[in-house]
Amino acid sequence: MSVLPTALGLCVAFAVLCTILRRLRPLAFGLWIAVACLAALVFPEAFLHWGRFDLAKLIVPLLQVIMFGMGTTLTAHDFGRALRRPLPVLIGIGSQFLIMPLIGWMLATSLDLPPEIAVGVILVGSVSGGVASNLMVFLARGDVALSVTMTACSTLMSPLVTPLLTKWLAGALVPISIVAMMLSILNMIIVPVIAGLLAHELLYSSRKFTKKVSVMSILLVIFSALAGLLTLSENFFAFAGSLRSGITVGLGLLALVSLVKIVAIVSGRGGDFIARILPFVSMAGIWLIIAIITARSRATVLEAGGLLMLVAAIHNSAGYLLGYWSGRLTGQSEEISRTIAFEVGMQNSGMAAGLAMDALKSAPAALAPAIFGPWMNITGSLLASWWGREAHESSAECLAEEREISAETMT
Repeated sequence: MSVLPTALGLCVAFAVLCTILRRLRPLAFGLWIAVACLAALVFPEAFLHWGRFDLAKLIVPLLQVIMFGMGTTLTAHDFGRALRRPLPVLIGIGSQFLIMPLIGWMLATSLDLPPEIAVGVILVGSVSGGVASNLMVFLARGDVALSVTMTACSTLMSPLVTPLLTKWLAGALVPISIVAMMLSILNMIIVPVIAGLLAHELLYSSRKFTKKVSVMSILLVIFSALAGLLTLSENFFAFAGSLRSGITVGLGLLALVSLVKIVAIVSGRGGDFIARILPFVSMAGIWLIIAIITARSRATVLEAGGLLMLVAAIHNSAGYLLGYWSGRLTGQSEEISRTIAFEVGMQNSGMAAGLAMDALKSAPAALAPAIFGPWMNITGSLLASWWGREAHESSAECLAEEREISAETMT
């Protein structure tokens, strides 16, 4: 047990170093997530309750804010690209929803994991691609537009595909309600993403109505009033049912966006404050979610954490490898194949954790996503750095060859 505080101190020091040094910065996010796990193991009480408030109640709202942030980075063009370039998108999404759930099931059953932990492993494999994959593709000099499109499309497919896959592969382990899981995904993921898409339109659209204080003021009042009514009233908008919290958070954040836009119009400055702050909010949200889940399952982590790390390593590595070759074997370019590798190998562990807590009501099922998350981000950062350096050297060599040919032609 005394090893944990030492490991926490070393991990914090290394995470700070990676945050400061530019060349190591891609590793920083994954290391800070590892810090969250270790901090929850060393100081579990700090992540269980604040006074009488159960911190587990923050998991769903935090995930909704994170997915709202994802929505603000998307536009209709991101979905339009799927129609213009359907083959690589279909290869990526098909590989993701075929390879990762089956590997998760094989690992969970072959290693004879406890039922609830096994469900968590299968659940991680069955969710959509993670937002972090877009950053890794950028660092690896892959096709970022394609990565964003794949993430967006797989996210929109998740309310149908994820419950069906989880029920099929894990239904024999624990009771799983497809309808409950679908509603949970709609509430935690889809509704906030749609609200984020609207927020992007309000912040960055060139349409005239988004540049008028009067219009934005009306929207501010409407969004605030609806969010307030949903928060305070049990019966208002009863049709929303299980989607109530997602709609409330979405409306509240849209009200905040409207306020920011009003300030931007009046001051004459850009309204990109939210775009700059949301990535940090998202990272903090993921950090806290993982810490809360780890603290609630501390005994299980100490007992089975090593085995789950092994499962995460195999699952993640297989995703990168098989994702890459699913692109190469279908005739895709190196750039596209590397993009598919990240989309397949990096899952939305936050969604899996949220579903485990919200739909399955199981902290042990949320443990696998909590461990897979840091592992995926660290390995993704390392792979992105390697491929990015390789791509840079390759482009430099091509440029040198072109200059030599040009010089020879001139002489």
